[in-house]
Amino acid sequence: MAIVYLGIGSNLGNRKENIETAKTLLAENKISILQCSSTIETKPLGGPPNQRKFINGVIKIETDLDPKDLLNLLKTIELKLGREETIRNGPRPIDLDILLYDQLQYQTPQLTIPHPRMLERDFVMNPLREIDSKLTEELIHAHH
Repeated sequence: MAIVYLGIGSNLGNRKENIETAKTLLAENKISILQCSSTIETKPLGGPPNQRKFINGVIKIETDLDPKDLLNLLKTIELKLGREETIRNGPRPIDLDILLYDQLQYQTPQLTIPHPRMLERDFVMNPLREIDSKLTEELIHAHH
């Protein structure tokens, strides 16, 4: 079983409900949710102007899915919740990102682990710090 940290966010529809539904769908797909950060509201990064603010958080899960299968499951959940392929950084009912997967370094055209931009994003790092401050410090030190 792998310990994985997921970034979760929403800025369309009932944002809190979207996040709760995504968690339910994860749990229904043999994903153990170990811990959830509180959510924070943030302005969207990039994308079109005048988007609603995002609610973002981090979820710590345990799974026996490999990174590729986990990514496919996350994409399936996003589609179920009404996410459409639109412009990059556009508004979306749900956004699920694999941030960390154990100590794995993983790179394919579809997926990079650790998430390449997570250290620049307070809306990822602050919720992650809330769940595991030691891990957050290690990531920051490893990056410098």
